[in-house]
Amino acid sequence: MDGPSKSHSASPFMPMFESFRSELDEHHDRRERVIKASRDITAASKKIIFSLQRVRNLGQPIPPGIQKANTQYWKSIETQYESISRDLQGLNTHRYGRNITGGNQEFMEALSFQHYIETQCLISYEEARSRVFNMNAGGESVLLAPEDYVLGVFDMVGELMRFAITAMATNGVIPGGEAQQNKTLTGIIRSDENDRDDGAESMDTDEPTSAQETPKVPCRNVLADMRELRLQLERLELPQGSKFAEDVEKKMSVMRQCVEKVETALYGLMIRGQERPKGWMPDLREEKRAPEAVESY
Repeated sequence: MDGPSKSHSASPFMPMFESFRSELDEHHDRRERVIKASRDITAASKKIIFSLQRVRNLGQPIPPGIQKANTQYWKSIETQYESISRDLQGLNTHRYGRNITGGNQEFMEALSFQHYIETQCLISYEEARSRVFNMNAGGESVLLAPEDYVLGVFDMVGELMRFAITAMATNGVIPGGEAQQNKTLTGIIRSDENDRDDGAESMDTDEPTSAQETPKVPCRNVLADMRELRLQLERLELPQGSKFAEDVEKKMSVMRQCVEKVETALYGLMIRGQERPKGWMPDLREEKRAPEAVESY
């Protein structure tokens, strides 16, 4: 009885399979940590977005009360990114990319939404990636993939829709910023080209241009910015058959619906609102009526 057991325990293959088991256990533990962190980042980002929906003005700092309430959630996101920074290095960056993408997209949605409220501009990929990098200054940082950045911007359009419709239903006016000097929403995307153009123009004259001589574009509102975002996102050229292309196709249809909803609400406010008594607010339920009901009426 002792002979077979001793030969079995002394098998040369046992250490190899034990190392395989150790690697698999480590893989599953790492995967679970990344998934849990992604869920916590998603939950904290949603809470930030809910608080930001209470803002009613554009181009101004976040109110102190909302900013103070969101501080704990930004800190929670930073803690979660720090906890998985070592797990997402090297090949593991792509190996567990699908496990962290949900948290990255929700984080980008919250970050870009707050940046838009404060500046009425779209945050660039470099700024967003730097924000994640600075969360773990003492070590390796989590890489924010360009795909997560783009998908997060798609989701942000939905928050702009809620922001615009809520403001119109509450105040009777679509949110908009002040007239700005040659500044558009997606101008920050082509910042390099604009910088080169500005530099070339500045060398053509020796005298600085005064603020009065600088042309200003008309006041932009949320709908104009959403239309510009739709225009720029529809110009994306993606490799067919990839997972990223499938995600973009799904979010593209939702984004178009969000823009149409704001257009319908603004139509009811500006056109049909003139037929209503003073103080009338748009009934958002009107946009849910079927086309057949309108025609029959």
